[in-house]
Amino acid sequence: GKKLYLTLNTLIKPDEFDEIYDFVKPLYEAGLDGVIVQDIGVIPLLLQVFKDLEVHASTQMSVSSSYGAELLHDLGASRIVTSRELSLEEIKAIRRKVDIELECFIHGAMCYSYSGLCLMSSFLGGRSGNRGRCAGPCRQPYSAGKEKNKYLLSMKDMCTIDILDELIKAGISSFKIEGRMKSPAYVYGVTEIYRRSINFITEHPGRHYKPEAKDKKRLIELY
Repeated sequence: GKKLYLTLNTLIKPDEFDEIYDFVKPLYEAGLDGVIVQDIGVIPLLLQVFKDLEVHASTQMSVSSSYGAELLHDLGASRIVTSRELSLEEIKAIRRKVDIELECFIHGAMCYSYSGLCLMSSFLGGRSGNRGRCAGPCRQPYSAGKEKNKYLLSMKDMCTIDILDELIKAGISSFKIEGRMKSPAYVYGVTEIYRRSINFITEHPGRHYKPEAKDKKRLIELY
């Protein structure tokens, strides 16, 4: 009774395109609801063959404006996972201008570069983030000048629990919690807190929302 989505959000090499049909077909026949993609060339390929399959544009596409959203809408994508770097106002601007579902990250790791455009891991160790193999070199300690062995490139994690009510009012269709390489306890704990908060906001329209201090403390401790 749940929707099933397939991750195909990686760049596809020219000699791999013929493999996509055989890869997706048995999953589609088993009831697959949607596919999330990074490679823009995959969208028309999927929609041409699998007529009623939802195609979602990954955050790896780095969609940061209504222009990109409109292009993907015209190609047939039903949902865009916006760039993690966008402000709430920028997300609202896309929502106003383009009739497409928006999915936004609300919690988890931030990319030092724009998601989908970073080549640091690829250059340093041959492991491309655009092929799902990022080694996270921005999370490692570095030295520069007087700064010795410090986490100079590591971004703080995203946490939107304080503005969750504003995100809901903005008309976002789906919230995304980044859980790659995280423990089951982290995934469960973070999801439970946000789900409970979302339920409170939607079930009590008009009431002032403020996250509980213990929940905010828990979110920090989980990571």
